[in-house]
Amino acid sequence: MSEKALIIVDVQPTFCEGGELGVDGGNDVAARIAAYVTAHRGDYAYIATTQDWHIVPGSHFSAEPDFVDTWPEHGVAGTVNANLHPAINALGIEHHFKKGQYSAAYSGFEGIEDNSDRQQSRAEVRIATEEGHTLANALKAAGITDVDVVGIAESHCVKETALDAVKLGYHTRVFTDLTVPVSPELGEAARKEMTAAGVRLEPSA
Repeated sequence: MSEKALIIVDVQPTFCEGGELGVDGGNDVAARIAAYVTAHRGDYAYIATTQDWHIVPGSHFSAEPDFVDTWPEHGVAGTVNANLHPAINALGIEHHFKKGQYSAAYSGFEGIEDNSDRQQSRAEVRIATEEGHTLANALKAAGITDVDVVGIAESHCVKETALDAVKLGYHTRVFTDLTVPVSPELGEAARKEMTAAGVRLEPSA
C-alpha cells in the first residue's frame, strides 16, 4: 500500500513577483497550490514546506551574481519575503524545513525541520542535522513510498528536491501545473533532466 507525501518547495514572496528573485507566475502558482492542498489534503500522509532561510550563506550571495552559483540577496531569514507565501501559510501545514542558513542549498533534503521563525546559530543547525531532523528521516518515519513535489522554481529547487527524492528511492512526481521555472529554456532543461532520472512529470488533475 502506498503512502504519499507532498513537498511544497520554496513558495515564498522572495521568489514571486516583486520579490528579490521573483519568478513570473509565482503568485499564481502559490494560489493553485493552496487550492490543490485544500482539495486533496486527505490524499497525503505527510505534507511539508521548504524555505530558503539564509542567514550568512557565504558565497551564495554576491554583489555581482552570475545567476548560476551566485545570486543577489534573497530568502533572508527573518524578513517578510522569506516567510511562506500568505496563500501557503494560511493552510496551517505543520512541518517546515529551512535550508541554506550558512551555505548554498537547493534541495529541500538539505534542510532541517524548524517550525519557528528563529535564526538558528551554526551550532544549532549542525546539531539538528546530526540529530537527524531532516526531510529524508521525516519521510522514512512516516512510511512514505511516493513523493509529489510542487513549488518554485521548477528549474532550480523543485528540480533538485525531486532528483533527491528519486535517489532516495521514492516514486516521485512533479506536478507541471503547480510549478514554474525561472525561464522557459531553463524549465525545458530541468524537465529533461528530471525525466531522465525517473521523475514523472504530470498535471495535478
